[in-house]
Amino acid sequence: MAKKQKNKAKTAPVSLGTVIFIAGIVAAAGAGIYYFVSTSTPVNSSVPVFATPTNIYIVGVHDPTAGYVYEQESTRQSKKSLTRGADDVAIHVPEGALVSLHFINEDKDTGAAMDINIDQFNVHSNKLNYFQAQTINFLANKEGTYSYYSNLHPEMKGSITVDP
Repeated sequence: MAKKQKNKAKTAPVSLGTVIFIAGIVAAAGAGIYYFVSTSTPVNSSVPVFATPTNIYIVGVHDPTAGYVYEQESTRQSKKSLTRGADDVAIHVPEGALVSLHFINEDKDTGAAMDINIDQFNVHSNKLNYFQAQTINFLANKEGTYSYYSNLHPEMKGSITVDP
């Protein structure tokens, strides 16, 4: 009778390719979770807020008669409308709301950089060139009326009112 030969070569329980694949999936998931948590943390809070934000769209433009101004863009009911030429664009939000402020520089006339700041909520945008945009999330956690302004163009101003 012939003896059966045993295969003495040991096989690894998991191949190197499988380990690399799993490590890649874990790294991608970790990066996704980090991104989700970091973008869910408002600039004036240290913890993430998982709520539907109130979206506010502010456009910076140059008006030949008024100079540099902010305009508020409304997208309610799928209709776009702008408050044109307003010297003081007023915004109202409920207290405790998560606000997603979308700011865009649409100054194609002069091409000047623009910014927006709301000190009470730690909102400070970058200096944005023509057609650059930035979104800043913050909690409207203080009742009252607060100014927003531009460091670059003193005539640019508006107000945000946090209603109870």
